[in-house]
Amino acid sequence: MSKIKQFIKVFVRSIIIFFYKVLFNILSTKNIIMFESGNGRNYTGNPKYIYEYLINNSNYEYNDKFKYVWSVKDTKIKIPGNPIKVKKNRLKYLYYTIISAYWIFDSRHPEYLLKKSKCKYIQTWHGTPLKKLGLDIENLNMGGKTNIDIYKSEIKNNAKIWDYLIAQNDFSIDAFKTAFNFKGEFLKVGYPRNDILINKKEDKDFILKIKDDVGILNPETKNKKIILYAPTWRDNEFYNNEIYKFASQMDFDLLKKELSDEYIMIIKYHYLVQEKIDWNKYSDFIKVADEKWDIQELYLISDMLITDYSSVMFDYALLQRPIIFYTYDLEFYKESLRGFYFDIIEEVPGPIIKNNQELSKYLKNFNLNEYFLDYRNKYSKFTRKYNQYDDGNASKKVSDIIKS
Repeated sequence: MSKIKQFIKVFVRSIIIFFYKVLFNILSTKNIIMFESGNGRNYTGNPKYIYEYLINNSNYEYNDKFKYVWSVKDTKIKIPGNPIKVKKNRLKYLYYTIISAYWIFDSRHPEYLLKKSKCKYIQTWHGTPLKKLGLDIENLNMGGKTNIDIYKSEIKNNAKIWDYLIAQNDFSIDAFKTAFNFKGEFLKVGYPRNDILINKKEDKDFILKIKDDVGILNPETKNKKIILYAPTWRDNEFYNNEIYKFASQMDFDLLKKELSDEYIMIIKYHYLVQEKIDWNKYSDFIKVADEKWDIQELYLISDMLITDYSSVMFDYALLQRPIIFYTYDLEFYKESLRGFYFDIIEEVPGPIIKNNQELSKYLKNFNLNEYFLDYRNKYSKFTRKYNQYDDGNASKKVSDIIKS
């Protein structure tokens, strides 16, 4: 970028920030609730389910009282209920952040945002942590960021204005206290996104509709078992500080050869991952779900989950279905990349597999009864500890806080 273009960019940004601060001091808070999921990339997660509870279960007078606004990067995204959609980081977005009575976000907000004292910020977060977060990270190599002091300062300043933080369990509360230096009120309600796993688990029509949407009700695949593969992202494998690579050493050729007669696989990208991989040669075995897919729906249609260090394990455990841990880089991830809050080998309710041959063999010879003979006790301890507050009513409990 030329010096002139750089100067113009900085100048325009300065003007916008100036007017933003002027408007912040002039405008007053209105009856508006602003939502954002995945930094605006999608319509999923805890904010989605709180929003849908509000529009579907509140009485008419209450719905008439509030307006709903969604912060998104793509305003063409489909959202029920006809909310106001604003493009993230644009002027309309800034306007609504100023006048909203509630912010309901599941990730950190931009550092430049200012929050009115009358605005209540419900930070839902996006998962119980296995891997270390925020202030607990010892080695920073995240999307090219290496200055850990700046990063930790940003974390502290961000969490400072959260009024509420949702927790799935007491373990998360302890981790969030140190990771975010959070001083507000914890909402011990479980995750709103998990209500659907409890309340829709046996709804056959609902599940069939999801399968139809995914495109697996055709004659070739409708009777096959479904493996959901949902790995996390790797801090050191990225395109820029907001876009990460699909990190996996899984041998899909081998798995297709060994498993395609009995299984199909759905690959779910983490919301920070954006890839343009040509999956065409696996079209009869693999379906790919990008960051816009709601993973809760994919949980419901799957027969088993393969993951690594992702928080998907804690939600999926509510279904009491097999979880397999493909952790090809376990030692590196633990010692050099992130580190963990607990001993993964001791606690996770499933086999830890580190190479493709072992994974293929395990899946080819998989037996559900043997799995639960091996892991029933671990599974029971895991759900008691990590699904402590999940009861199918989290969205209602958050909605009641907004109504009060």
